[in-house]
Amino acid sequence: MATDAHVTVVANNADDWWIHGLKVCPDLDTVMYTLGDGIDLERGWGRRAETWSAKEELAAYGVEPTWFGLGDRDIATHLVRTQMLEAGYPLSQVTQALCRRWLEPAYGDRLTLLPMTDDRVETHIAVADADSPSGKRVVHFQEYWVRLRAEVPAEQVVFVGLDQTTPAPGVVEAIAGADLVVLPPSNPVVSVGTILGVPGIREAIRATPARVVGLSPIVGASHVRGMAEQMLNSIGVEVSAAGVGLNYGARSAGGVLDGWLVDERDADQVARLEAAGIAAAAVPLMMTDHEATAAMAAAAIELVG
Repeated sequence: MATDAHVTVVANNADDWWIHGLKVCPDLDTVMYTLGDGIDLERGWGRRAETWSAKEELAAYGVEPTWFGLGDRDIATHLVRTQMLEAGYPLSQVTQALCRRWLEPAYGDRLTLLPMTDDRVETHIAVADADSPSGKRVVHFQEYWVRLRAEVPAEQVVFVGLDQTTPAPGVVEAIAGADLVVLPPSNPVVSVGTILGVPGIREAIRATPARVVGLSPIVGASHVRGMAEQMLNSIGVEVSAAGVGLNYGARSAGGVLDGWLVDERDADQVARLEAAGIAAAAVPLMMTDHEATAAMAAAAIELVG
């Protein structure tokens, strides 16, 4: 990071949940561990050099859910978070306190991690259930992702409490004062979509003097990892690089994008985006290493000037 640059990361916290009495914030923790060099790179989540004794002991007691495991080192983060929340601190202040360990030693005050909101909001997924009178049942996002492995179709995505939230302190200010706003290649429905769903955030992005550029999570007609395809199908959006970009829309037409990067193998979709008023370019979009990721960031800056 350049010595005079300041980066603010606004993370989705709509897939948070309570388990074994602890508040778990998967997206916030993944960003924090990754930037703090504590992430398990092979799994892509959780702590490096993790052990699982607590998970094994809970299973021995027959305590459910056994399909969602908290690592022994990771539990410390959730204990600190839960204690601070129960003492009355909002999630944004709790996150700031946790980041003093993970981010300040390397970045000082040049990197800020914020939850999208301090309010409680949850993502639930409706799936088919032949035994239910309605033919459906609703499960928490974590159950859909971890236990069901997103292998069953998502009938509907339900955001509980999202429309009643407000942006966390600092979120709107960071957007308004930015030189560049980047929408990452995260899930456009249950990650970026929930952030944009917080009342006031989409409006702040539309109003910011900064240019807004996004990177496609769809490469060659499929998501790279995760469940973007299932989520896009649930809201009726075309599963393609152009489909996601057009769903976000051009700022000139009431959307949020000035520019949109697609992968080289989706170069034939650039014209559709440009016709809709979105500057577009095709570049390599696979985060194979730090150099490739840095090149993606540079391409995003170059696209919107």
